[in-house]
Amino acid sequence: MILQTIDIVIISVFFVIVLGIGWVASRTAGKSTDEFFLGGRSMPWWLLGVSMVACTFSADTPNLVTGMVREDGVSKNWAWWAFLITGMVTVFIYAKLWRRSNVRTDLEFYELRYGGRAASFLRGFRALYLGILFNCLIMGSVTLAAIKIGAVMFGLPPIVVVIGASVGVVIYASLGGIKGVIWADFFQYSVAMFGAVYAAIVAVRQPEVGGLSNLLSHPMVTQKLSFFPDTADWSSLIVLLIIPIAVQWWAVWYPGAEPGGGGYIAQRMLSAKDEKHAIGATLFFNFAHYALRPWPWIIVALASLVVFPNLASIKAEFPQITDQYLGDDVAYPAMLTRLGPGWLGLITASLIAAYMSTIGTHLNWGSSYIVNDFYMRFVKPTASQKELVLIGRLSTVTLMIITAIFALTILKNATQAFDILLLSGAGTGAIYLLRWFWWRINAWTEIIGMIIATLNAFVFVLIVPEAAMTTGVLDAFTMKLLSSIGLTTMAWILGTYMTSPESVETLKGFYRQTRPGGPGWQKVTEIMKKEDVDMAAQHQRWDLPYGILSVFVGSLSIYAALFGIGSFVYGNLVAGLLLLGGFAVGLYLLFKLRMKLNIE
Repeated sequence: MILQTIDIVIISVFFVIVLGIGWVASRTAGKSTDEFFLGGRSMPWWLLGVSMVACTFSADTPNLVTGMVREDGVSKNWAWWAFLITGMVTVFIYAKLWRRSNVRTDLEFYELRYGGRAASFLRGFRALYLGILFNCLIMGSVTLAAIKIGAVMFGLPPIVVVIGASVGVVIYASLGGIKGVIWADFFQYSVAMFGAVYAAIVAVRQPEVGGLSNLLSHPMVTQKLSFFPDTADWSSLIVLLIIPIAVQWWAVWYPGAEPGGGGYIAQRMLSAKDEKHAIGATLFFNFAHYALRPWPWIIVALASLVVFPNLASIKAEFPQITDQYLGDDVAYPAMLTRLGPGWLGLITASLIAAYMSTIGTHLNWGSSYIVNDFYMRFVKPTASQKELVLIGRLSTVTLMIITAIFALTILKNATQAFDILLLSGAGTGAIYLLRWFWWRINAWTEIIGMIIATLNAFVFVLIVPEAAMTTGVLDAFTMKLLSSIGLTTMAWILGTYMTSPESVETLKGFYRQTRPGGPGWQKVTEIMKKEDVDMAAQHQRWDLPYGILSVFVGSLSIYAALFGIGSFVYGNLVAGLLLLGGFAVGLYLLFKLRMKLNIE
């Protein structure tokens, strides 16, 4: 495809606005690390919520959803829809605890919750492991999507796409810090969502498709429409629904959906004005992420089954795509080639916006680990604020270079990266849930869990053949996931009881700071009472039961909104109205339950 003058003007205006946001934010971002990484802890809920949504709306997300729908239908999206439960747990149980901790990053939490050399090692190692290796794997997956989009839509070689996509985001992320990223997210999300909706409209108007009603009745599409797996097919039901709902949401650490909150979600919560704004931001994020965004992508994916029924048809129309990058996920950018002048520029800008919002967040998040949790903690504790901000900017550039290497030489498709990330955190999720509410969890619990999960991922991905893990009911990846969860969980439970608990002073300090409450801290609170510590200020009615009820109501409400919107798309107006009515009732109940939660 060739960009016309109007397309180039639209894209240029987009870049000018984004870079302008970074320049304006840079006037305050360089004052301190709190400003550069947390926005002075003064950000409102609505802005943080949009930023969270924008970050998870990356260039690879439409490709990932398209690949899932083409391979196993709409119901395969339960692989990530199940993480809504994780999100609701963060909203109603952990958001206020994170804000009370008052740490700069979720890794600084380790030396608040744990003590001694083990806690220091955990903080420093994970700063590099998550901030560089894991973070660049995520950004590499997103950059891989940009490479595929550039190859399919414009015939651009990978290195040109990587350089072109990287320069702008590195400039505004390194200049403006988190404020620049968040305000750019707000603008970019608006552009990206408009582009996604218009892409869906264009997809159903294709001559081969002939409108939405014809699409939904097409033989290639009808078997892909169900919200849920076929109950008669136990294999699909277990793999696509039961395991994600029953196990995956709590057992697996996944970026953006960490059990108990973490990563850039924790960074946003720590940037909030107070606990109310932290909760409001994460609630809005989960609604927009799970209920609003999927359907434009799903419509394009379904339409692509008609236009490009198989990979051979994609290869025939786009012979420049190499075998390394050819997969069902490229059907999304292939559909975008049907756009006309002007609209092509806008959709291209929306894809750039999706890419930049995700990469900008991950660059700032990763550099916050490098600066706060490694350089300032272990290399130069006496560094000035000016020096730390400089290190943050330099690490931003370095992370982008490593990301480019991942995308150009290692990764092949979005599903591959998704699977690697799931396996790498399999079995550790329960640790991140329990460490707030059970005093016995210690630093060695996390170290053992991290090591075993990583070794499992290495063995299952690189050594164990697919055929050895395939059963009559479960596919190879599901067996690997369940095996990793079981082995990792047993290892960290044994490790917890075989190692000493944290010191009483460390536990008392953590309890005073975060006030989690509950029977899991009874041993510590009894010691505090015996020492005549004023427990009146520490004691609050334990609100976890109300938090769990809010999680249940919130999850059902957002699922009702998700499938209500889907019912309208499918033309089922009565079902849509009933489901959206259930969503409204759920919101009312959540408002009532909010009064029962200890929110400051």
